Amino acid sequence: MIANTLRYTRLMITALLLLSGNLVKADAESVSVQEAASLSTQQHAIIVDVRELAEWQKSHIPNAIHIPLGDLEKRLPELAQYKNSPIITQCRSGKRSLQAAKALKSAGFSEVYNMDGGLNAWQKAGLPSQ
Repeated sequence: MIANTLRYTRLMITALLLLSGNLVKADAESVSVQEAASLSTQQHAIIVDVRELAEWQKSHIPNAIHIPLGDLEKRLPELAQYKNSPIITQCRSGKRSLQAAKALKSAGFSEVYNMDGGLNAWQKAGLPSQ
């Protein structure tokens, strides 16, 4: 009885850690802003900006698709046509976009990249934004 309880408790803790992302290794490869720009132009990679609307309105990468991180799951159908295309997730600094990249990989998107440094690094590199 105690062995079964311990086994069940370990299973539940593992499940909670997996669901919270604490044990999930990022499957998305990180790319620099230069690599992201190259992927976008040469391989027609889609850039998905996961920042909030107010951030997007201040400045964003031309032709990026805006889907706030909190809306990503319910808006996955909008990205379905890109399931087998390169997708680059991007935010302000790279943290939220890493979460988005993990979510896209979990949803079956095949080629997902997280842009290191986010829009901050993009603008610092002198790349275009609007």
